[in-house]
Amino acid sequence: VQLQASGGGLVQAGGSLRLSCAASGSIFSINIMGWFRQAPGKEREGVSCINSRDGNTYYGEAVKGRFTLFRDNVKKTIDLRMDNLKIEDTAVYYCATDHTSHCPPAGDYDGMRYRGKGTQVTVSS
Repeated sequence: VQLQASGGGLVQAGGSLRLSCAASGSIFSINIMGWFRQAPGKEREGVSCINSRDGNTYYGEAVKGRFTLFRDNVKKTIDLRMDNLKIEDTAVYYCATDHTSHCPPAGDYDGMRYRGKGTQVTVSS
């Protein structure tokens, strides 16, 4: 499975960005897709995850109410709409996916089996 992420960039605080991720390869049994991020000097942090079987979507506490995850089950793509961005959202964002049935607990999304190259999101004041 390969993942291709796009859509990062530079935005002012309060602005919006939309990240996209497309899966390719042996994607027929992919069930969960999501994002995690890593800021300089900080640990990886789960951002969002969606389960294709029941549509349940999960968000990290830091992004709840501001980020929205969309999924196209046919195309095996996900989009992350990020609104009201804050300086602390600055990080490299990684798309990830796995064949397992449920999103990892406690936002442990960097534990998914497959991940793409990250895309930089920078929020300025």
